[in-house]
Amino acid sequence: MNQLDGKVALITGAAGGIGRAASKLFIKEGCKGVVLADIWDEMGEKVAEELGSKTIYIHTDVSKKADIINVINLAKDKFGRLDIVFSNAGNAGPGGGIEDIPTDEFDYTIAIHLRAAFLFMKHSKPIMKKQGSGCFIITSSVAGYQQGMGGLAYSLSKAALTHLVRIAAVELGAFGIRANAIAPGFMATGIFGTGFGLSHDGAEKLAKFMSNTPSNTQAIRRAGLPEDVANAAVFLGSDASNFITGITLLVDGGLLSGRIPQDPEEGEESWYEMIRDLKPEDQKILEYIVKESNDKTIERLNYYKNYSILVSTLLKRIQKEVNEKKKKLVS
Repeated sequence: MNQLDGKVALITGAAGGIGRAASKLFIKEGCKGVVLADIWDEMGEKVAEELGSKTIYIHTDVSKKADIINVINLAKDKFGRLDIVFSNAGNAGPGGGIEDIPTDEFDYTIAIHLRAAFLFMKHSKPIMKKQGSGCFIITSSVAGYQQGMGGLAYSLSKAALTHLVRIAAVELGAFGIRANAIAPGFMATGIFGTGFGLSHDGAEKLAKFMSNTPSNTQAIRRAGLPEDVANAAVFLGSDASNFITGITLLVDGGLLSGRIPQDPEEGEESWYEMIRDLKPEDQKILEYIVKESNDKTIERLNYYKNYSILVSTLLKRIQKEVNEKKKKLVS
């Protein structure tokens, strides 16, 4: 308790998932004040009301420089200082290969992850420099380390964030300012659902289901939770880590140590159990995504001549089984 006693924090993406868990834990750990920044106003205001007078919520689109400057100034004006900036807001980014990704969606994903983190550093530095102390924490991802764990734009931005904290650590260290990142693995958060285009309600239900589903592909056989990342953020924001800077802390359940093969039938059963409680419109979105993903996988694998016949046959069989189970589910 009280690991963050007297500190003032600014948390982006504070209305959902990791940001919401961090907001609650930062207050519990003694923060003097926490500014919650997000674009999900309904939930952001609800969290701020729940946490009381030490918190304030403000609508903040981190793709916009003016919004970033505004929320930084609000933190300083409201609480008199700024000790921790947790740059956590993000999205799943566009799917598809290099030729498929719309340029504007690529730019937007880079903006809300990499550019936003840079701008928070740029415009918070004068405040922290004057204080002689401060801490930046950035949400990176295992997708920044290994291909196949996220979309292209998402993965590139996360890889860049890992290097940004190294560069920032060297530049800012002389002023008593630290910079670190956290790389979550597969976490039970709403980012997956919103990335699929689900409603907020559907994304929250999906995250809840994921949180109760064992993860058989990694060393620690449970789903990653927002609280796991929030705990890491508290440590990196506290004085207990005052000699740690320039690192990216993996919070991935051992995922990058090596993935454990999973029985595809078990995975498929879990998938249908997961979508069963969603609204019909959200079910249709996920079913379409599965079909589109399978079709594109078959198309890409046709380039690999040695395996195309075998793999295409297997995936077509899986697609057939998916369609049959979908019919049973609907009926």
